[in-house]
Amino acid sequence: MPYKLEDKMVIGVSSRALFDLTTENEIFEKEGLDAYQSYQFEHEKDILAPGPGFSLIKSLLALNDRDPENPLVEVIIMSRNSTNTSLRVFNSIKHYGLKITRAVLASGSSLSPYLQAFKTDLFLSAYEDDVQNAINSGIAAGMILTDHSYSGATDGSIRIAFDGDAVLFDDASEAIYKEKGLKAFEENEEINADNPLDEGPFAGFLKKLTWIRNQIGVDECPIRTALVTARSAPAHERVIKTLRSWNVRLDEAFFLGGVEKKEILKAFGAQIFFDDQSVHTDPASEEVPSARVPYKGGKLKYEGEAETGPGDT
Repeated sequence: MPYKLEDKMVIGVSSRALFDLTTENEIFEKEGLDAYQSYQFEHEKDILAPGPGFSLIKSLLALNDRDPENPLVEVIIMSRNSTNTSLRVFNSIKHYGLKITRAVLASGSSLSPYLQAFKTDLFLSAYEDDVQNAINSGIAAGMILTDHSYSGATDGSIRIAFDGDAVLFDDASEAIYKEKGLKAFEENEEINADNPLDEGPFAGFLKKLTWIRNQIGVDECPIRTALVTARSAPAHERVIKTLRSWNVRLDEAFFLGGVEKKEILKAFGAQIFFDDQSVHTDPASEEVPSARVPYKGGKLKYEGEAETGPGDT
């Protein structure tokens, strides 16, 4: 019988999200494809250092150790590498004992057509076009920042943090804040406190995390989730009621009212933080792995947002 993905959490991860390919990507951008290929051939047996998504992926795969015959998590390498340049990545996967057996190697082509085919629940990449296309297709995706290295979790927990508006929820309320200001935003949230917010791009992923917890047992599952939002009272009520209506669980919630998120995320020990604005992900990435979530159909231009990042190799 064919291997079924419907009863798994499927994570698509690019090679540069999983491993540190900073040097290799610089060679690709400055010297071109031929120089990059030559470098990868010459260093094929050199093991790559962990990248920003490594700790999260390793921890999620460890969930399968509880019942190896019925794995809950499937991780698929989804890379713009070719088969000729991919062996170093596979050698590194083997070195670290990561149980990743499936891959999409697109040789520079877009990865987005394959995300639906593999029933992907989450896609992590350093290449913005693929992330944008994934979001446009209704798949939770984040452009992971690759400027820093991280030690990773040591207590066996899996800690995932989300922004609220435009990440877990849609961006309708955030648009009111940007267009009309804080007072109009708070008035809208009070008026609509009993009306659940519409789902954002990561609502489905949060629900899948809840499904995994239920499969393992809430008390035994090492996954911990947090909402880290700039909202504050009175705009908190609608959020709480929305999550209740979805029948999902968040372990911790921080309504910061404009307080910087970086130190809170550090204290929480996030292995990944998803936010829609680089004014939050850039400083957060100094402490924890962070990924920016683009807006469906193209991103709104908010003051302070970073430009498009470099392509994934």
